[in-house]
Amino acid sequence: MEIKSYIESISKKAKDESFSLRSLNSDVKNKALISISKKLDEMRESIKEANKEDYERGKEKRLSKAFLDRLLLNDKRIDGMINSLKEIASFEDPVGEVVGVKRPQGFVLEKVRIPIGVIAVIFESRPNVTIDAAALCLKSGNAVILRGGSDAIESGKLLNSVIKEGLREVGIDPEVVQYVERTEHEGVNWLVRQNGLIDLVIPRGGESLIKSVVEAATVPVIKHYKGVCHLFVDASADFNMALDMVENAKTQRPAVCNAIETLLVHSSIAGEFLPLIQNRLENVELRGCEITRSILKNIKEATEDDYYAEYLDLILAVKVVDTVEEAVKHIEKYGSHHTDGIITGSVENMEYFANNVDSAVVTINASTRLSDGGVFGLGAEIGISTDKLHARGPMGLRELTTYKWVVRGSGHLRIL
Repeated sequence: MEIKSYIESISKKAKDESFSLRSLNSDVKNKALISISKKLDEMRESIKEANKEDYERGKEKRLSKAFLDRLLLNDKRIDGMINSLKEIASFEDPVGEVVGVKRPQGFVLEKVRIPIGVIAVIFESRPNVTIDAAALCLKSGNAVILRGGSDAIESGKLLNSVIKEGLREVGIDPEVVQYVERTEHEGVNWLVRQNGLIDLVIPRGGESLIKSVVEAATVPVIKHYKGVCHLFVDASADFNMALDMVENAKTQRPAVCNAIETLLVHSSIAGEFLPLIQNRLENVELRGCEITRSILKNIKEATEDDYYAEYLDLILAVKVVDTVEEAVKHIEKYGSHHTDGIITGSVENMEYFANNVDSAVVTINASTRLSDGGVFGLGAEIGISTDKLHARGPMGLRELTTYKWVVRGSGHLRIL
């Protein structure tokens, strides 16, 4: 079957099955999530074996360490998927939530939360997204089409079979979850043009993937292009706190979108703070502005491109600024509206920063690594949006719903 027909076929299946999910009982959905979690545990060794094939193939292709880290499924990450499924099952079901308002005319106006319909999730290298996306879509009443990267194809196919077994066990048609098993790039282009069958596309991956999806799509897309995240160490910052937070935000997992790529430091403390942070980040390559390089010898010059860069690696651009206003202007120019933070003891400066940084998440005396659906109590996240319409920041169950208005009357007419 040609790829266009294949994509149309699975899109139609997802659309047909989406109707059955609209009114699916919450208890049944929760049982399905628990069933999938048990199947994951039972199939743990098989999952690791399938993932090993992908991982070894990635090593042969000389994929970066950061890419291989995202690709890996070990016991810890399988446990994470299991716990995520259980957590999502414990959450209140957003579908059917009603806000009722009685109008003066006597009728009742209800705003009812409903599923979006069919969601296509396109992602690279992170096979755990297969489980997270399916779980969030199922709980929010959406059919889902999963298109993972070719580098994780064996892991993805096995995880998809685990999902389908869990659904089948509780009497849900497994076709509510579709997995694109073909790897032709044209498949993505056809997938994002299934108007009338797919209601929303969520791409997760590098900037090039997301741009290609947006350029090809005729279906609405929610996304973030990249995570150029900043931390600003203000003049009144507690040094010990700042050192811990910068280290955490850069080095805990440098290949993720909420790791910082640029460090801003107030000029009044730069001479004292920069050598301390250089010692703390001994495995990180620093690239600095002219003032930074006058304090830290033998580091590379930070170019204009460095301040726009999402390294996803142990590289950090550094710039010295004179005021919180200058820090905010730098973030506005070079940032990606993802996650940016300030470390300060000044209430005035923290409020200025919080009110003027136009990012989906702003952190105050906290690591940017906290910008995460799990940390925010959303369970797994289906993605982080830097868009301003419908959803912004980490996206959980409620962000996968929309609403309709229901008017309940007793023969009410409009007169005027």
